[in-house]
Amino acid sequence: MTAPGRVGVIADSTLQGHLLSSAVKGQGYQVVVNTEPGNLEPHWFEDDALDLWVVDLSSEDRWQDFLDHLLENASAPILFCDGQAPARTDALYPRWERRLVTKLVDFIGKPQVQERLDVIPKRAPSLRIPEPKEFQAIMPAHRPQRVWVLGASLGGPAAVKEFLDCLPAKLPVAFVLAQHIDGSFLDTLCGVLSRDNHIRCKVAVDGETLHHGELAIAPVEYAIRFRHDGRIQSTGQPWEGPYAPSIDQVIQNVSEGFGQLASGAILFSGMGNDGAIAAPKLAAAGQPIWAQSSETCACSSQPDSVRETGCVTFSGSPEQLAQQLVEQVRRELKNAESPAI
Repeated sequence: MTAPGRVGVIADSTLQGHLLSSAVKGQGYQVVVNTEPGNLEPHWFEDDALDLWVVDLSSEDRWQDFLDHLLENASAPILFCDGQAPARTDALYPRWERRLVTKLVDFIGKPQVQERLDVIPKRAPSLRIPEPKEFQAIMPAHRPQRVWVLGASLGGPAAVKEFLDCLPAKLPVAFVLAQHIDGSFLDTLCGVLSRDNHIRCKVAVDGETLHHGELAIAPVEYAIRFRHDGRIQSTGQPWEGPYAPSIDQVIQNVSEGFGQLASGAILFSGMGNDGAIAAPKLAAAGQPIWAQSSETCACSSQPDSVRETGCVTFSGSPEQLAQQLVEQVRRELKNAESPAI
């Protein structure tokens, strides 16, 4: 990832400075300096030293002289925070971080996720999970009975492909992928993800219908929602918030479109905290939220942020996540009165 801006953090509390710095770096920006007001060095005021100052002072009266000096001498724009950050485990933290990210984007633009899709390796067919006997009697369905949201950002394509490559044929699940990526790479991503496996991959466009065994990649330029019959609809509006596509909004729209058929969400490698707002709501409705384990991620801040909300019930490698999904669906079919869907 190439950071679009160099950020300097100024806070009169060590804890607040740490929270701000972590939040800024977790979004893919570069924190060049993190300091208290009294320790700021003159060379940071020079032209081209920074692209943005982020300032949070609990007692502005105490630092009035410093603020006057900063406003007179800083060459970079200044973002004044409007409230102390809650603890990372606080339920309010994701929304606080989201407000901060939105302001950062307004000042210096979005971080650009640069993925090397051409270096994602092919997987050996031996890694594929054997098809459970419960899958063999399944008849084709006109509308999906199980829809899972996959959310990913930096490092996500490789992780999602490994997950898909492990899945057996006839898996009665439809997937919707929200991947932070440049929109011009969606067709290439579609080809990469569907290579070497049984998943049919397509870019989600208005009027398309979602079926089992398919993965629909959410577009970047506009938001989508879903009808109860599985048909995809464009909202005609951009995605809400600083992320495109928005994992939070995809989770919400899939849940609203399919109701109890929206079987869960899996958060893969990525930067930021997209998904940390909608995932707890889906979990509260009784649906599972899983996440890629930190040690297997290229970047773990995104799944970690969802884990910190307490709603994640299973963490594992992409292969372990695939095994968990196959076993869950197998149990559902076995416990059902009839395996036909």
